[in-house]
Amino acid sequence: MPHLAIEISGLEKTYPNSEIPAVYGLSLQIKPGEIFGLLGPNGAGKTTTFSILCGLLDFDAGLVKVGGFDVTKDRDKIKEIIGVVPQDLALFPTLTAYENLEFFGNFYGLSGNKLNKLIEGNLEKFGLSNAQNKQVRTYSGGMKRRLNLIAGILHQPAILFLDEPTAAVDVQSRSSIMQVLKEMNRQGTTIIYTSHLMDEAQHFCSKVGIIDSGKLVEQGVPDELIIRYAGSSSLEEVFLKITGKRLRD
Repeated sequence: MPHLAIEISGLEKTYPNSEIPAVYGLSLQIKPGEIFGLLGPNGAGKTTTFSILCGLLDFDAGLVKVGGFDVTKDRDKIKEIIGVVPQDLALFPTLTAYENLEFFGNFYGLSGNKLNKLIEGNLEKFGLSNAQNKQVRTYSGGMKRRLNLIAGILHQPAILFLDEPTAAVDVQSRSSIMQVLKEMNRQGTTIIYTSHLMDEAQHFCSKVGIIDSGKLVEQGVPDELIIRYAGSSSLEEVFLKITGKRLRD
């Protein structure tokens, strides 16, 4: 992988029929091997930035590279090296877990014995082996969330995008998910992550960037940010000092 896993320079995006940019002048660099938390209030521009990085959304100005590839020119190459785990479950409810993973594996060009081993290994790792032949619609929320993660990491991506990966799950599922993600990172996977769970982000991320109104307003190592903002004892307190307490919809 090149020197930077993610390179964003002067990114701008305004949606049609909107006078206010969703992202404005955003510049950001993420090194290979980092766990980078992209944090911000509702409407700050997190989802827009994520969608642009994944090649799902065009933008108005700026430079965006993922794994050294330009998202405007090399989307097919980028798709080969990234995994995406969306907040909304991207699963087929009437298929079994195994059938879902076969579908996503085929989508990534996996097949045969290699695919079967990857599916079986991940189902075992996430405690879903005993339920692999049950329709996903019968799963609990935590089981669906774990399967949703497997679908995004099955092809062993170099760069993984996670949008609220532990949203609305039980403590046991959250623990299982975070353990696997930390192990993937130790093995070299770069992780870009969003969450509203500041305590989770504080302990999970090697670095965070806080965006508000489409602009990057602060970034750094969580513990260093806590020291930098005097009187703060947690990342959540830092976040509130930077973004304010006004309610966002």
